[in-house]
Order: sequence, then structure tokens, then C-alpha cells
Amino acid sequence: MTISDRIFERLSRIAMTQKEFAELTGIKQSTISEWKKKRTNPSSDKILAICRVLEVSPEWLLSGSDSVAGTGEENGHYVINIQTRTGQMVERFNKLDKSQMDRVLGYLEALSHESDGVH
Repeated sequence: MTISDRIFERLSRIAMTQKEFAELTGIKQSTISEWKKKRTNPSSDKILAICRVLEVSPEWLLSGSDSVAGTGEENGHYVINIQTRTGQMVERFNKLDKSQMDRVLGYLEALSHESDGVH
């Protein structure tokens, strides 16, 4: 399966049109049509935008290997935009030392039990 095949398979799976995909990635519809006709594959400068919109890892898009990184949360991996609150949280969390990470995870565990009505 080619990169283009994986893109169009993913678009179908998440029910996204080529027009929506073009708008979200900033890639011209004519370029995307060329990929579909298998005349070309995406250039390297477009890979990250494609992965962000399709919520897949670059490893999956380029190789098709689920064992390397997977396609989103269904395989235990996420692609997170660093500009979002979640991305900022992950970035800050990764800068903590182990004991600080453990404390944060403890807080999250307590908060999740609180929201579940468990005290």
C-alpha cells in the first residue's frame, strides 16, 4: 500500500471529504487529486500537516506499520498538536522529573475518581 493509498483509506474511515482535507491541511485540491490518481505522492513538507489532520503518526503514514506507531488512539498512540491545551500539558509534563510526574498522575487519578462520584 502506498502513502496515497493510506491517506485515502484513512479519509474514508473517518468520513472526511477531499475538500475538507484540503481545507484543513492547506493543500490544494488539485494536488490531492493527483495523489488519488497515483501520479504523485505527498512531498515531505506536507507529511506533518497530513498526519495532524488524519490523526496518524508519520511512521504509519510512511510505512503502514502499526507496530511502529499506529494510527491514533486505537493502537495506543496519539498525535497531539502542541498548540492545543493538551499539547501544552504534555510538553510541560515531559519536562518534570519522575517524582513530579508521579504526583501529577496521582492528582489526575484522584480527580478522575472525584468526577466518577467515587471518593
